[in-house]
Amino acid sequence: MDKTRILLVEDDVSLGAMLGMELKRRGHAVEIAKSGADAVAKLGAGEYDAVITDLTLGDLDGLEVLKFAKTRHPRIEVLVMTGHGSIDTAVAAMRAGAFDYLTKPVEPAELNLVLDKALEHSRLVHEVERLREEVKDKYSFDGIVFSGPPMRKVLDLVQKVASTEATVLILGESGTGKELIARALHEKSARRNGAFVAINCGALPEGLLESELFGHVRGAFTGADRNKRGLFEEASGGTLFLDEISETTPGLQVKLLRALQEGEIRRVGDNHPFKVSGRLLAATNKDLAKLVAEGKFREDLYYRLKVFPIELPALRERPEDILPLAEHFLRKAKKKLGGTAAKFSPEAAAALRRYRWPGNVRELEHVIERVLIMASGASVAAADLPPEMQAPAAGAGKSGFKDTLDDAEKRHILQALEDCGGNQVEAAKRLGVARNTLWRKLKAYGIPAVKK
Repeated sequence: MDKTRILLVEDDVSLGAMLGMELKRRGHAVEIAKSGADAVAKLGAGEYDAVITDLTLGDLDGLEVLKFAKTRHPRIEVLVMTGHGSIDTAVAAMRAGAFDYLTKPVEPAELNLVLDKALEHSRLVHEVERLREEVKDKYSFDGIVFSGPPMRKVLDLVQKVASTEATVLILGESGTGKELIARALHEKSARRNGAFVAINCGALPEGLLESELFGHVRGAFTGADRNKRGLFEEASGGTLFLDEISETTPGLQVKLLRALQEGEIRRVGDNHPFKVSGRLLAATNKDLAKLVAEGKFREDLYYRLKVFPIELPALRERPEDILPLAEHFLRKAKKKLGGTAAKFSPEAAAALRRYRWPGNVRELEHVIERVLIMASGASVAAADLPPEMQAPAAGAGKSGFKDTLDDAEKRHILQALEDCGGNQVEAAKRLGVARNTLWRKLKAYGIPAVKK
């Protein structure tokens, strides 16, 4: 582990030597400047993690050293040392950006304690900045891989609505990246510093989902031994994303409508409503208008959600994006899994573009991880791809198109079940769909249930 680099500024030679020895004993790399001018020269030429400076120096005083250090290295932490009669000067130093001050005579134990706090503060600031940049890169428009007009139109809509408080309904098939768009909406909004809270409404039974969303009070039901904040509360000041909103029950839809219209919720078992201030985003892979017509989704909630709809294209509708996405996922998979392949052979690239991708972008990412493991050369070959991708799709004519997609989806489900040993819960996670969605697909395709 690299040593922390400390610049100690002290014109009292004996005191400087004593403090320097103590800092070195603690494992720091220490340079000593014997004047303000010497300190400025060293700060101009080198990099330091912290500066410890006397306020009273023979030439430039410690305040000048502090100001130069913060100008040249804004994130550096500075501690100042002052005599008992110079507390006002120490306060001025704090206002100018010093982390803390030490009163002379400086005790080694106090010096180490305050320095440790300063270095920990610096580490946390750097970590927050790193994570913020990582999130910004991951969820900014630059992090959404595309090259053609369909996704450009989507991102134009995101740009227009992100800064508003409008409720957005994100529509699209499973695996098209609805949560990625929801996160981009959050990151581009004024709520970006608040929490982004996401939940899949199809993954939980009604009672548990209600408790997760609205919270509960102690004694509301068996096992409720304490009050619990719900996700609406967690997202106050930020964004709440309800994925697969179509899977909610009519009873829960009434409560969601009240939360949207009134901006208030009521915990399970509580008689007192209270205000929440999160922005709501919702998504579904279903035709909500059809569900409304069938009486399976509340019409008033549908129109309240559909203030600003954004529809994501299926991957087969954006073929120009398939290879850029595949290359992106290949680089990402190599970082996680290693592997030798760094590109796709022309035959493999053609096969990727030809395949219809019923599981959309999520399926593409999973396939690329699998082929990276299978590939043994510098390029992914067509033979490394799953069998259904290695030959041109049969029945490409218009009349057989639906059958071809259904066959591909059925093969995809069967492969997921095989990989998961027949476990439907794990297979649903692998496919990126709700458990009940997979159950309906199994029933529609006549696939027997093996293990729930």
